[in-house]
Amino acid sequence: MGRDLAIDLGSANTLVYRQGDGIVFDEPTVVALHGGTGEVVAMGDEAWQMLGGDSGNVLAVRPLREGTMTEFDVTQRMLAVVLRRVGVTRFPKPRVLVCVPPLSTNVERRAIERAIRYAGGRQVVPVEEPLAAAVGANLPVHEPLGNLIVDIGGGRTEMAVVSMGGVVSGRSASVGGFDLDAAIQEHIRITYGVSIGEKSAEELKVAIGSAFPSPTGRAAKVIGRELATGNTVEVKVDEDEIRQAMAPAVKTIVDEARMTLAEAPPELTHDVLETGMFLTGGGSLLRGLDMLLAQECEVPVHVVERPLQTVVSGAGRMLEHLDDYRTSFQLLRRG
Repeated sequence: MGRDLAIDLGSANTLVYRQGDGIVFDEPTVVALHGGTGEVVAMGDEAWQMLGGDSGNVLAVRPLREGTMTEFDVTQRMLAVVLRRVGVTRFPKPRVLVCVPPLSTNVERRAIERAIRYAGGRQVVPVEEPLAAAVGANLPVHEPLGNLIVDIGGGRTEMAVVSMGGVVSGRSASVGGFDLDAAIQEHIRITYGVSIGEKSAEELKVAIGSAFPSPTGRAAKVIGRELATGNTVEVKVDEDEIRQAMAPAVKTIVDEARMTLAEAPPELTHDVLETGMFLTGGGSLLRGLDMLLAQECEVPVHVVERPLQTVVSGAGRMLEHLDDYRTSFQLLRRG
């Protein structure tokens, strides 16, 4: 006992909760591979430092995109490293509760289960991400009330109305934090003729990015490579142009949230109009996104505490009481 795990395997970050200990691993979902042998050289924070850089014979990759595996073998090897880091040995193998996107296919879910078993897990229990997020946000998910959770990850945004221990309805948008970063990169390239890396774009987003106009007029400088000359140059950008660059991706998230609300059963929609929408995931930290959603969807909007850890915290709580949750909760949608 006490060695079972809950894993939030996200496109941007991988988090692991160990039974009895809480969160024991929280690092970027990035793997550095040796160009010649394909062996895992580094992962997590160390590999993130190599992303987009010139590290000779080492290639840094993200093995998951939009919440699903694009590099199955790499994901397997990454998970093996993660489980070793959190102290998993050959015996006894832990049970693993893993969060999965609600609209993932059976093939995708089997791939995740197979990767975890390969990495050292024993019994794999999949649970839908929005349900884990709702539990982590301390929402009354077991009651006959509608709870609207919007989880904005790196590669996807999952939106669901949770009630009576399960996901009742929801939508999934293949837009997340990475798309905001990519929009900033494209804006800098087209407007200034300068190429900047993924990390630089994210730093700009964090520093001056917003979803709602503000009068502060903040600006930031970024260093990139001038496409015409190949020279290193510095560009100054302001928050208004960064907001406009991200606007199409932000609009997709807002539109999908509005549709999720519209498609929910009427009796649950009434609950949401009173209690509001709860934002989790790294994307929820974008300045002004809560204000924009509140304005466009006409509901109160709350950013949960520790949004980056909400899903794994909820999964951990479910792990601690797994037998109870299995009987009273619908871990995966039927059908």
